[in-house]
Amino acid sequence: MSIFQKNYSTHSDEDLMSLLANGGQSAFDELYKRYSKPMLNFFYRLLNRDRERAEDMLHDLFLKIIEKPEFYDSSKSFRAWFYTLAGNMVRNEYRSRQVCNDYERNVTVQPEQLTDGPEVALDRQLFERQLQLEIDRFDPEQNMLFQLRFVEEMPVRQIAEMMECPEGTVKSRLFHLIRLLAKKLSKYKPL
Repeated sequence: MSIFQKNYSTHSDEDLMSLLANGGQSAFDELYKRYSKPMLNFFYRLLNRDRERAEDMLHDLFLKIIEKPEFYDSSKSFRAWFYTLAGNMVRNEYRSRQVCNDYERNVTVQPEQLTDGPEVALDRQLFERQLQLEIDRFDPEQNMLFQLRFVEEMPVRQIAEMMECPEGTVKSRLFHLIRLLAKKLSKYKPL
């Protein structure tokens, strides 16, 4: 690392994209540093926990912004635009592979769960497994909506922008997802 290399950590994502469009390799490095891990996790969750495919998609996503930074619409939030690109890639993957969500996930008991006692830890493990199975049954759009709101903790406004629909539609879809999950998981009553 050169001692003369500019520090981009204080720049906004939008500024970094502008610098990248003008040939700034270090701007790309900063964007990669900020977004590679969250995007890898995003792909991993939406691609049935296929780590190898998630890594491939991550590299393809960053390759797109290196090759065509001018496609970024500076009137929009970079984060929303970036997640939109990623979401479109996942949709295309679902279409091309027609991913089936009928597999089971292994949920392990975390050490902190054991402090509640074995019964509570087992109940939590069973609940988490059933929750994941229900989420896996969602169609790709519902799964992405769930991941963006409850895992990525994106605001409804950004999700609406990404999904190109009104905020009210996003809220309505979220309401129905939560209601559906509550109904499916009703046998797990909170204490």
